[in-house]
Amino acid sequence: MRRIAVTGLAIVALLRSGSFAQEPSTLPNRPDSLKFAAIGDNGTGDQPQYDVAQQMDRWHHHFAFDMVIMLGDNLYGSQRAADFVQKFERPYKPLLDAGVKFYASLGNHDKTSNDAYKLFNMGGARYYTYARGYVRFFVLDSNILDQPQLTWLEGALRDATESWKIAYFHHPLYSDGGRHGSEVELRVRLEPLFVKYRVNVVYSGHDHIYERVLPQKGIYYFVAGAAGELRFGDLKRSNLTAAGFDQDRSFMLNEIAGDDLFFEAISRTGVTVDRGVIHRDGKR
Repeated sequence: MRRIAVTGLAIVALLRSGSFAQEPSTLPNRPDSLKFAAIGDNGTGDQPQYDVAQQMDRWHHHFAFDMVIMLGDNLYGSQRAADFVQKFERPYKPLLDAGVKFYASLGNHDKTSNDAYKLFNMGGARYYTYARGYVRFFVLDSNILDQPQLTWLEGALRDATESWKIAYFHHPLYSDGGRHGSEVELRVRLEPLFVKYRVNVVYSGHDHIYERVLPQKGIYYFVAGAAGELRFGDLKRSNLTAAGFDQDRSFMLNEIAGDDLFFEAISRTGVTVDRGVIHRDGKR
């Protein structure tokens, strides 16, 4: 039996009251943990994207994450060679120079051919999987969820032996974003596999907000689609909403240590707008 518990109720209260305070990080920052950032809908090439990237670099100096998961819409508009520089290589240059690896998924604004771009580490594949220690990541192409991809996904989930299973892709199965919201057709096809093979956490973008959704069938869902774009005031809270932020751009920091996943959502100005810990019961 699996149990996921979440703390961070004080932050939820702050979010609901509309007040925020800059507080020290509660991430444990253990030397042997897996540390990663999450960004979505970032590739505008505009100043807010650069502001978020600078904030990520500031945090990296004392919380040395070595990978970033990208939740799609990595580049908006033109996607020529110069655009990869303006919308990716230049804003994230300090992190790239520090050896941080970016692992991308494709969004609806991304060209499929972007899976061959070396710094996205996709290996020329629309969907792929990789492991870091006892954590396995499953990266999907939610633009074209065809039968070959579903067959591949079931096999990859079935064969995974790692303790943690994390999936990420662009379109959210659960979201209270007013512009898009939950992608129910995708949920009907993906959720049974996630439940059957005990996926722990799912990250998506598409809605230009931050949201933490209450656990659904034992799985925790995050929407983190505001690292470049923003739809101000677009979070339409419901009984799904555990916490959310739609007042500015944001990104996530995550740390997996043993059976615990610690997370913080951080605004463009460096304010922590949500935090907590997900506990994975080791009895599987």
